[in-house]
Amino acid sequence: MWNPLGLTLMLVLVWRGLAGRCPRICVCDNIRRHVSCRRQNLTEVPVSIPQMTQRLDLQGNVLKVIPPEAFLSLPYLTHLDLRHCQLERVEEGAFRGLGRLVYLNLASNHLSVLYQEALDGLGSLRQLVLERNQLEEIRPGAFSQLGSLGLLNLAHNSLVYLPDMAFQGLLQTRWLRLSHNALNVLAPEALAGLPGLRRLSLDHNELQALPGEALSRPEGLVQLELGHNPLTYLGEEDGLALWALRDLALDHAALQDVGAGAFARCPRLRSLDLQSNQLGGLPPLEGVGQLRKLNLSGNPLLCDCAARPLWEWVARARVQTDGLCLEPSRLKGEALESLRAKDLYCQRQGDKKEEGEKGALRPRGPTRAPEEARATKPCPAACVCSPDSQHSSCENKGLRLIPSGFPNDTQLLDLRRNNFSSIPQGSFPGLAHLVSLHLQNCGITNLEPGALSGLDQLVYLYLSHNQLSGLNSAALQGIPRLRYLYLDGNRFTRLPKASLKVLPRLFSLHLEHNALQHLALGDLSGVKGLHCFYVSGNNISRVGPGPALELEKLHLDRNQLQTVPTAALEGLPALRELQLSGNPLRALEDRAFLPVASSLQHLYLNGTGLQQISPGAFAGLGPGLRSLYLEKNRLQTLPAMASFTQLELINLSENPFRCDCRLLPLHRWLVGLNLRVGATCEFPANVQGQKVKAATVAFKACPGWGTKKGKQVPLLAQQKARKVQGRGKRKPSRLAKVGGSGDLGGRGHVD
Repeated sequence: MWNPLGLTLMLVLVWRGLAGRCPRICVCDNIRRHVSCRRQNLTEVPVSIPQMTQRLDLQGNVLKVIPPEAFLSLPYLTHLDLRHCQLERVEEGAFRGLGRLVYLNLASNHLSVLYQEALDGLGSLRQLVLERNQLEEIRPGAFSQLGSLGLLNLAHNSLVYLPDMAFQGLLQTRWLRLSHNALNVLAPEALAGLPGLRRLSLDHNELQALPGEALSRPEGLVQLELGHNPLTYLGEEDGLALWALRDLALDHAALQDVGAGAFARCPRLRSLDLQSNQLGGLPPLEGVGQLRKLNLSGNPLLCDCAARPLWEWVARARVQTDGLCLEPSRLKGEALESLRAKDLYCQRQGDKKEEGEKGALRPRGPTRAPEEARATKPCPAACVCSPDSQHSSCENKGLRLIPSGFPNDTQLLDLRRNNFSSIPQGSFPGLAHLVSLHLQNCGITNLEPGALSGLDQLVYLYLSHNQLSGLNSAALQGIPRLRYLYLDGNRFTRLPKASLKVLPRLFSLHLEHNALQHLALGDLSGVKGLHCFYVSGNNISRVGPGPALELEKLHLDRNQLQTVPTAALEGLPALRELQLSGNPLRALEDRAFLPVASSLQHLYLNGTGLQQISPGAFAGLGPGLRSLYLEKNRLQTLPAMASFTQLELINLSENPFRCDCRLLPLHRWLVGLNLRVGATCEFPANVQGQKVKAATVAFKACPGWGTKKGKQVPLLAQQKARKVQGRGKRKPSRLAKVGGSGDLGGRGHVD
């Protein structure tokens, strides 16, 4: 008869025997069966990892390729982390033998293709993370063996097209993340084979028309995110048919017009996010009797008699609506739902001055032509024109001249990947309703004066990845409503300040990956309404100050800044997000962010080589800051962080923290922080690899260590308590009883 105690003892001895094989460069936790081999420049998976290991962390190595059956000797593995391993290929059968694996993280690698049998053998897998790779292709059947998968994360890749049955086999998947790709086409059956899908994230892609047929396949979909796509129109004919849908996000698109029946086949819809589009108004929506929240903020709403049906419907249906009036001027800034019926009137025939002047500030949706008229509209021979979506495309046709003869009501024109070289004057005649113009990867070196004339409604202009080194201001005349200008991946050595002055409504400017060396914010003085400015990946070593701007986002990452441009921040009182990652900062001086301390919410400082942060570097920052990124630096210690009371995210991973008394304030702060921060001890050797939060043994000898009912006991009081106990004749004082038996080295508690 088996002795349970003996069996347990035998298993412990077996594990201890196997644990003795721990690779010298790894850290093995025998109790929890965890092995960490982080950042050891490994080129292959170590062969001597204990067989009973359950969690294996191989982050930050140089594996390049995962060969077949690389983990065959680890049958008990449940969690495998392969982030930042420079992986270029996962061979077929690489994970065979891992039948118990539930979590696999392959994020932040260089994978471009997912092969058919690369994920074979992972029948128990629940979470698969493939974000931040370079995936352009998913071979048919790649996921066919993942019948238990609940979450598939493919965000931040390079997917352009999803073929039919791309996710066949994912019977249990609840959430599919496809955010931040370049998707512009979904085959009709692309999402078939996902019967359990409840949440789909397609935000930040290039969808120019709503793929209604593809989206109708997951019948149980509850949450759908489609924001940040260049969608211009939604009508009943291309609307959604999702009977279970409750939350729909269409924010930050290019919507100018939404039909009354666009969501009629989504009867359970409760929340609809349409913020930051180009909607002047909205008709009463049909078939959405359960709708409770409608977000229209950031749209140029016209609050006159035409808005009364929407206002009445909102009140009658008891829908909470966010949205401020832009026109007329008497109601500018007023909340639509706070108005009264008598406020919503139109100007009389003889009193049109105000409306005429203000109307020029708002892009108005074009009147949609009757079906019979649209059916006969022209289209250039090499192009495809869709009368329903009002999109025209001549992408990658080898064109040397811009065609003419597009339908007059075209709202999106895609001319990417052609060979235009120069854009001559009057290149887009008859396109007065154009909202979005795509000219990426066309080899353009010059825009002639008047090249864009007549495009009065243009909101988005994409000139990315061309050979532009300058812009003539006359070339940008005629596009007064432009809000988003993409000049990334060109050859600019300085800001085209004269050209920017003719764009008074510019909201977002992209100049990433150019050749800028000195950035003068004064060059933006002509676009004081600019909110988002992106200059990542240049050679900027200096940022000069300028006048007060309304910037909310400033991305200066991957440049050559050696100090925080504190003086330049003086003119940015509304800045919410500052990205400085990848600059050789090395140190942060006192009051580095003080000019924006009252507004800043997100601060990125990862990968800056930081070795030292002055005690007053974060002066003024505190309750307002929501996220702080400090990973991949050289920090051994940190100043007091107690002022950061509202943080929702902080990343301190991949820093060589020295867990001694200088780090005690950080340890105390982390103990009371209900967030994962990734801070681990590098020194001293006895706590290497341990979380700073949990490495209590490293701080017990520090002055001031000890607790009393959750509060720090002063060092002097501790010494007095020890003296009282040492006498042995007197009754111990209350202080002597704090730790029990004279032990005052309990676990610290945050004050």
